[in-house]
Amino acid sequence: MGLRGKKIVLAASNSESSEYEQKAWSQMLLATLPARYTKTFNVNWPRPNEVGPDGQAKYVPHGLRIVESLLLQKFSADDIAVCYPEQLDRFIGDETRVVGIHAHNPLGITFATDVYPYFYGKDVEPINAAEFRKVIRHPALRRHKPHLKLIVGGPGSWQLERKNLLDEWEVDCLVDGEGEDVVLPLFEGAVRGEPLPRKVEGKSPSLDRIPPIHHRSTYGVVEITRGCGRGCQFCSVALRGGKSIPLPQILHNVRAQVAEGTDTILLTTEDLFLYEQGPKFRTNVPALKRLFESVAAVPGVKHINLTHGTMAPFLANPELLDELSELVVGKSSSQHEESTHPDKRYAIMFIGLETVSPRLFNQYMKGKAYPFRPEQWPDVVLKGMELQNKYNWFPICTFILGLPGETEEDTKQSLDLLFALKDSKWVVVPTLFVPLEDTRLGVKESATIYSLTDLQWEFFFTCWRYNLDFWRRERATQWKFNIGIPIYYYLMGQKIFGSKLKYPLFRLAHFPEWFLRRRLYLDFSGRMQPRWQAPDHVPIPEYRLRPMIPEVSGSTREQAQLQVF
Repeated sequence: MGLRGKKIVLAASNSESSEYEQKAWSQMLLATLPARYTKTFNVNWPRPNEVGPDGQAKYVPHGLRIVESLLLQKFSADDIAVCYPEQLDRFIGDETRVVGIHAHNPLGITFATDVYPYFYGKDVEPINAAEFRKVIRHPALRRHKPHLKLIVGGPGSWQLERKNLLDEWEVDCLVDGEGEDVVLPLFEGAVRGEPLPRKVEGKSPSLDRIPPIHHRSTYGVVEITRGCGRGCQFCSVALRGGKSIPLPQILHNVRAQVAEGTDTILLTTEDLFLYEQGPKFRTNVPALKRLFESVAAVPGVKHINLTHGTMAPFLANPELLDELSELVVGKSSSQHEESTHPDKRYAIMFIGLETVSPRLFNQYMKGKAYPFRPEQWPDVVLKGMELQNKYNWFPICTFILGLPGETEEDTKQSLDLLFALKDSKWVVVPTLFVPLEDTRLGVKESATIYSLTDLQWEFFFTCWRYNLDFWRRERATQWKFNIGIPIYYYLMGQKIFGSKLKYPLFRLAHFPEWFLRRRLYLDFSGRMQPRWQAPDHVPIPEYRLRPMIPEVSGSTREQAQLQVF
């Protein structure tokens, strides 16, 4: 490319683009590890991403592919380059007029990621933040900044504004929200050298404004819905009514992925069960079955994976698991020894449980249980998990610690449910409450890892004890991990968090329950009986919740691959 460069350059960090271990959840969790300790954890992260013959990125986040498609409506493909940080020197030159950078989680400020680096001190930088810094502070970008505009957007772009980094990082324009209606005018103005607004709020576009993509996304992401409408007060997505991408466009995007080398498709959505939904969030099982059959029939598709869903539809639609499991489980790329599938396959989906306290649930997220009542939520979770496991669906579930107003009794209820699920096949990820912008709880205080109570610490490490026991493959080396835990506590953990960390952390290290039971709430020695058990049936009440509020504009925060940019 020489000194000329491309007129428009789009880039994403290596950690956002990575197809690490071919598991999106591994990518997201491992990117939260402290960057300086990757060798300690024996994590080769991020691994080099694949580059095409022309030096451009072989795969990048789906939102960046949407931006590329929007720009191709007015600009020639010869004017645009999509690359990783290592190729910026090749594509940024004297003729470059605008650089667009994707920001998924640029500083690590989200529910799931604003936790784990702090086990190694307050000033430790997570991998995703370190990798984003490499892009936005790249020497080629600084060298040519006088004649180009820098635009940053994506589901995590708001983090730069919150931390007052726009001036330091010389950002000309921040795109906050969905970009279909704002991207093209911004880039056209930047190419002409016009001043740009410091911040643009993207609104939810009409379906006809969402373009098909031309090239491969990370993990073969194919968007099937946007929005949700369930009204959870900590989530901006939940405040916008759901819309479904037309099936012909979905299949076009699948073929675009397969044509460039992927055999695995990741169907991306805020909630799988809102695809072509009926009235009042009713799951359209025939439409879902048609979707999976159509995607599976595309030549070259070997696997189909899922992102997000909710628990209530498994109970409200008895035919759902019967109709979908053969395809969803059979086409999954994930395998586990406890699966009863002939090939040991299982379906994996992110499900937000968030709390088991009916009081908090009713206050902040009652639409998540619809058509069930908030007080039925524990039964919905227990029965829903039982049904999923029966059909080889092993979900990744999240809980939020530190919701505004959470009491010790609320935490005990979540611990009780955790105990009742001790033999389930799942992953449970404890997170901390973060007041995301454009949400009803955006003005509340964040929960911090330094202020967790004894019970919250117990919940946190009991979750990870479950995860280790269910997912660890190399059990012969378990003793090394168990020995390392008390060493960490006495050398570092006690100094950072104090003594309340001790016994919950020792449960993670498999200390015997006779030693722990007098110091912790839960007792796994066999003496404690579960407070809750999965019921035979969870009735749908005659009184139904009113539908959630209509669509409200705002930006998406929590979906790694979904939103534009």
